[in-house]
Amino acid sequence: MQGPPGGVEVSRAVRWPVLAQRDARLLLATRLVAQASDGVLQAALGSFVLFSPERQATAGQVAAAFAILLLPYSLVGPFAGVLLDRWDRVTVLVVANLARAAVMVGVAALVARDRDGLDLGATVLLALGFGRLVLAGLSAGLPKVVDAAHLVTANALFPTAGTLAAAVGTVSGLVAIPRLGPQAPERLVLAAAIGLGLAALVASRIPRARLGPDPTDPARTRRLTEDLGAVVAGMVDGVRHVHQRPLARRAMGVVVLHRIAFGVLLVDTLLLVRATLNPPGEAQAALADFALAAGGASAGSLCAALAAPRATRLLGMRRWPALTLAAAGLGAPAAIATLSLPLIVAGSFLMGLSGQAVKIAGDTQLQRHVDDDHRGRVFTLYDVVLNAGLVAGITAAALLAPASGVAPGLWLAVGALLLATAAWSLRPAGSSG
Repeated sequence: MQGPPGGVEVSRAVRWPVLAQRDARLLLATRLVAQASDGVLQAALGSFVLFSPERQATAGQVAAAFAILLLPYSLVGPFAGVLLDRWDRVTVLVVANLARAAVMVGVAALVARDRDGLDLGATVLLALGFGRLVLAGLSAGLPKVVDAAHLVTANALFPTAGTLAAAVGTVSGLVAIPRLGPQAPERLVLAAAIGLGLAALVASRIPRARLGPDPTDPARTRRLTEDLGAVVAGMVDGVRHVHQRPLARRAMGVVVLHRIAFGVLLVDTLLLVRATLNPPGEAQAALADFALAAGGASAGSLCAALAAPRATRLLGMRRWPALTLAAAGLGAPAAIATLSLPLIVAGSFLMGLSGQAVKIAGDTQLQRHVDDDHRGRVFTLYDVVLNAGLVAGITAAALLAPASGVAPGLWLAVGALLLATAAWSLRPAGSSG
């Protein structure tokens, strides 16, 4: 990787080499502020739509709410990759965050009017669509500010720190709801808008062109209409690029299978805390229980991030994720079957641990084995397929889980899927990919 351009200092005061470059720290700060704001937004919308005392969400309604959160990965994703390989990625981070902040004002207005129908869903979709550009841009630009030798650490630190920031934002929002009164949801949405504006400000301090793509790439001289017309061909090329790299292809598949399992347990846990572990009228208590389960998953992600650099050195890039998958396959279904909140939180911890372990490995394999001129579209393709897996799991839970969330057969199926994924991840990539 090329050294930092003129004007970019390498600070010796930074203990972690992954954060030695100023622009790496700014990229991380952009992620933290943006994802914390996303967490506040999720708290506001979750309280308004899924955990309102006036609403008792069914499995189908829960799936629909999560689909709104995840659709931008599929709707915007195919376009985002091509654009990120042609547009200045710093500019994308700034403009997309500002656009999200503006749309959040509209979301707050709809929430204030108690609108929870198609208009709210479409507005949230628009805001989250811009968010897809942001997260894809953050991943695609990471190798430009971190040395290749430190990519494992970077992929442990950056996404996990973002996930934790989102969790902190969500928990902070949930804690604030009782104190903000009846207007809590709209006030939290406006707070999220302010946070997104701050994320844009932080991103604007990164020098233009620092995150790529290469300004000499002739593809950048084409008109936007030509770029948009090349979306399908570009995505096909991204698929072909990954298909020709067995390690990257198999790593992506492992993460997708974990997302399916995670999606099933996500919806089922929400149903359990809403309909089985708490009385129907105790929406705030159910929300607090779900926040604890989400906190368990976040804690697992943190532990995986802290352990990843040493664990991958000791166990290797395949054995470490496989070990966490096996632990989740055995432990998570058993924990949720107890219908005990502390053990459900422990099961969520195992799912978060395994999810982050396989994601770190997957990100690193893609960054190592994908060419830079394809990296934007490949990481956007990555987002699409990961969320397709998550939606598949959510849909399966919506179709198969009862309203109570008590589904022993579904829990056993999730455990079997995770154990099979662990075994597949240990096979040599060259044998069948």
